[in-house]
Amino acid sequence: MIYIITGGPATGKGTRSDILAKALGIAHISTGEILREVAKTNSEIKDKLSKGELISDEIITDLLRDRLKKDDCKKGFILDGYPRTLNQIYLLNNLLDEMGRKIDKVIELTAPDELVFKRILERKSCSKCGRMYGIDFPPKNPEICDDCGGKLEIRTDDTKETLQARINTYKENSKEILKYYKDCGLLLTVDSSGHPENIVKEALED
Repeated sequence: MIYIITGGPATGKGTRSDILAKALGIAHISTGEILREVAKTNSEIKDKLSKGELISDEIITDLLRDRLKKDDCKKGFILDGYPRTLNQIYLLNNLLDEMGRKIDKVIELTAPDELVFKRILERKSCSKCGRMYGIDFPPKNPEICDDCGGKLEIRTDDTKETLQARINTYKENSKEILKYYKDCGLLLTVDSSGHPENIVKEALED
């Protein structure tokens, strides 16, 4: 069972991928997390990430190949936010062909821009452990982390202007990807305005 979850900023990709993966008993894979983990021991990747430079599609695919060989991927997995380009789609297709596997469904999460603004501009993170809180999962105390008691802070780089630019970039860059998967009969569009737990029922509907 293989799912891809895609969507613009603050459509809840990570949260819903995690919920769906746990419900299905499969792995939740984020290429961003893979890169951050590899950067701990790979100075070249670490340097590129620190400079904000792009990692080549071929390197990401090789790292993904290693990740998919792990035991927790045997039953299936969810790719969170990947692929992002047509070239990545073709490389992923080749990789899955090598493994004798195929994509079951591609889920595009959507949300009204005003809800996206609210989710991002009101989200907070713990200054101590890094846990994120937002309108879907608020903290018990608006100032204190539920887990460690650390102070909750709003990210200063989350502004309406930068967010609008990210939304516009996603909408433009995602057109080819969504059309490709729609033409393949794999695309399911889900409104993520509701509670994150709804993703399980929506994803499993034909």
